[in-house]
Amino acid sequence: MEALGAEFARSIKDGAMVYLTGELGAGKTTLVRGLLRALGHDSTVKSPTYTLVEPYFLQGRHVYHFDLYRLTGPEELEAIGARDYFQPDALCLIEWPERGRGFLPAPDIEIALSHDPAGRKARLNGL
Repeated sequence: MEALGAEFARSIKDGAMVYLTGELGAGKTTLVRGLLRALGHDSTVKSPTYTLVEPYFLQGRHVYHFDLYRLTGPEELEAIGARDYFQPDALCLIEWPERGRGFLPAPDIEIALSHDPAGRKARLNGL
């Protein structure tokens, strides 16, 4: 998944709203880790499960990694000022986007990850 994230990073030139879906352990955060490292982040990449969002500034652009798994309702996104992150030039990577339904902007790209007996699989829509 890290290699897929790195390849994805090379294909995204501008900002985008990216939904990452899949069950626990499907590789969403691993994909984000590969993307962030490809953009030059050389420190730990952790899932923002408790903070909801982890901001990065890489190669002159804002990248925001959201993990909405513990979100109790979309109104929590309003409370943390999430709309301020959703700028046209920002790359927003959102795990568990279904938990923010009704608040989140529509995705530009959707990446659905799943487990398969042969390994993990990814399906991309919008790229």
